[in-house]
Amino acid sequence: MTMWVFGYGSLLWNPGFPVARSMIATLDDYARSFCMRSIHHRGTEAEPGLVLALDEVPGAHCRGMALAVQQGEEAQTLDYLRERELISSAYLEKDLSITLADGQSVTAVTYVIDPHHVQYCGGLPLEEQARIIARAVGGRGPNTEYLFNTTTHLAEIGLHDPDLEWLAERVRTLAA
Repeated sequence: MTMWVFGYGSLLWNPGFPVARSMIATLDDYARSFCMRSIHHRGTEAEPGLVLALDEVPGAHCRGMALAVQQGEEAQTLDYLRERELISSAYLEKDLSITLADGQSVTAVTYVIDPHHVQYCGGLPLEEQARIIARAVGGRGPNTEYLFNTTTHLAEIGLHDPDLEWLAERVRTLAA
């Protein structure tokens, strides 16, 4: 049985585990957005950044990448993902049904935001998101790098995200 992971942000360009194959996939009823304050990786407690999370939105469709974990690496991958994604317990680990580009439905390990967590900040205006991202830096580097890498990778695989594209353009202007 293949272990699948749904990537929608940094997992697209930095999975950190052995990927046997990948395929564009859709997750229903969730939206990708900068709705989580980052106090470790892309910001600090004093100056939080923003990272992408999946916010539950009935009727929404998030297109991302289904990542098949290399056989025999499932336990190590799950340990790695839990250490990486559950660092502050703002994400919830769920096994959710995703639809692969070929129409097949599979269950994937997916990290979604806990809307009751203190780091949740859904609904921030795009301009406010841009200003935060333009200045924040955390343990894994500048928040701008996270935004630009994700936006670039989405474009490379043919996925269009108007909000992220707007944010990337605005952050470049603010940082200039």
